[in-house]
Amino acid sequence: MTSRVSLYSREELHRVEWPDTEDGRYARAYLEPLMVRGAASFMPNADTTVLLARVDDLALPLTVNDAEYGNSYVCSPYTHYVRYAKQELSLLNRPLLEKALAVLLDVLGSLMKRSHLNRVVHINNWLLSTNLFPHMSEAQAVAVVQAVKERYPEHALVMRSLSPALHGEIIGALQAAGSKLVPSRQIYLYRAGDPDFGNAKSRWLLKRDAELLAKTGYAFVSGDDITDVDIPRIAELYKLLYLDKYSYDNPQFTEAFIALAKETGILTLHGLRKDGRLDAVMGYFCRNGVMTTPLFGYDTGLPQSLGLYRMLSACLLRQAREYGVLLHESAGAAEFKRNRGAVADFEYSVVFDRHLPWGRRWCWTFLERLLNGIGVPLMKKLKL
Repeated sequence: MTSRVSLYSREELHRVEWPDTEDGRYARAYLEPLMVRGAASFMPNADTTVLLARVDDLALPLTVNDAEYGNSYVCSPYTHYVRYAKQELSLLNRPLLEKALAVLLDVLGSLMKRSHLNRVVHINNWLLSTNLFPHMSEAQAVAVVQAVKERYPEHALVMRSLSPALHGEIIGALQAAGSKLVPSRQIYLYRAGDPDFGNAKSRWLLKRDAELLAKTGYAFVSGDDITDVDIPRIAELYKLLYLDKYSYDNPQFTEAFIALAKETGILTLHGLRKDGRLDAVMGYFCRNGVMTTPLFGYDTGLPQSLGLYRMLSACLLRQAREYGVLLHESAGAAEFKRNRGAVADFEYSVVFDRHLPWGRRWCWTFLERLLNGIGVPLMKKLKL
């Protein structure tokens, strides 16, 4: 059966027949505001054009860019593979190697800009650290790529957030259709629905983390216990962790985004409150049996010994177990996640660029060979 694909811009929204499914209703609640008001209203470093792809009964977001080199990595390959990569070099703990790689990235970055690396359409791009996929067949994945290629023949096409453990069949079909497989990061998966998952040490650590709540006097709050008054504090907690501590190249969620998430339920919000003040927050969503948490933050000004990160993580794992889903824990805090039973996998960007001239393709070819040949083995060795 041939998949039917339709693409819609903001001006064509009135023609969209949104799928009457759980995923379709979620897509409408999330994407209509971004398309009407512009993604940058909700994430200032996501200067991108959002389109909708309707593939049979699936609704997928597309983001279209031509340059925008200051964008977050969620819609800027340059930021992901050059600027953000430079920030991550300190994790190597090898000063000479870090300096050499920083120079190499500067040179490559200049050349990649000349090759228009950021002239790209991302498929199924929700502008989040992790893009979860609906139940999609291999034929549907190939069909949407072909439709986007016909509409944007001068752009590279990219699908982020694909991993062998979760998307092996789709990756295989897209490779057979002529794609490159460019590594992006090492991720951690927690099989919360498996009662035998983990070992005695990980279960002990999780039990200890959960017991902190009672010891510290924090209350785990959600639903009506999180009000509109909390929205500025939620935005602040996310900023303290993901922007101030980690990188401003992460999505910069505004209060408007938090309000949208709360109003529509596109993220399920929970937090830790004590003496009336919210000191930690998380926002997650589930799709196709997988949960991920793009919104996570806590008050980094409070003593680390308080254990806010540990408590919030324990609450997240508990929620995943209650849902019986696989928890996609994204990247970072590798040792912490491994010790609690998470298993590493690699996430890739599937890239279609054969329709482009060589001057546009060389950078993707270089990244594919460099990262598969050196980057992945190094990350595995260092357990990043």
